[in-house]
Amino acid sequence: METPVAVLAGTPVDTQMGAVFVKQAGLLACPFPLAADPRSQTAFQISSYAEKMQTVRDVLAQAQTQGCRRVFVYCNSLSSSVDFPTLARETGLRIVTPLDVYRHLAPSYGRLGLIAANAQGLAGIERTLLTANPELDLLGACLLPVVLSIEAGLPPRELVKQHHLGELAEWYRTCGMDALILGCTHFPYFKEALAEQTSLPLIDPAQEMVRLLLA
Repeated sequence: METPVAVLAGTPVDTQMGAVFVKQAGLLACPFPLAADPRSQTAFQISSYAEKMQTVRDVLAQAQTQGCRRVFVYCNSLSSSVDFPTLARETGLRIVTPLDVYRHLAPSYGRLGLIAANAQGLAGIERTLLTANPELDLLGACLLPVVLSIEAGLPPRELVKQHHLGELAEWYRTCGMDALILGCTHFPYFKEALAEQTSLPLIDPAQEMVRLLLA
């Protein structure tokens, strides 16, 4: 029998998005959302280190009882606020997060724009990128209202227009950025609509995460 992959994310919506990627790779997905909604997710992520680690330990233990041996963390801010390398060592699980992708791509760029859901995600991605490439220039922004609109089901083109994402991407381009990182796993929802509004390359870590999971 095929071993399922635990999909951890912030809310049921992005957990389901992550499960879709895992299923598209031909794997069984076992979803584990950590919060009911984006605001609850942010509240969890700014709680104490001990509280966050114990909560995720409990989830990983539950995943192991369901036969999971690999973990797909489909959430940038969760990856940034929880010490997954330590949890991987403790549990013996193979854990892949968006930060693994950013660590590999950082040396290939000189200037990057970054949009994230909240400051937890922004700081974690910044730390990962600059550790891998200290010479990298970064411009970043937090866009929790965009996440709330995605959770509410606002159509992608309408969302891009309402939140002025085309203008934001163009600002990054005119500032000389090489590419724009979609630093929230909700954001592929509007990737195609945003690509219609800018020539700036958009970086989505999801496909590379799947490759790392299968490696």
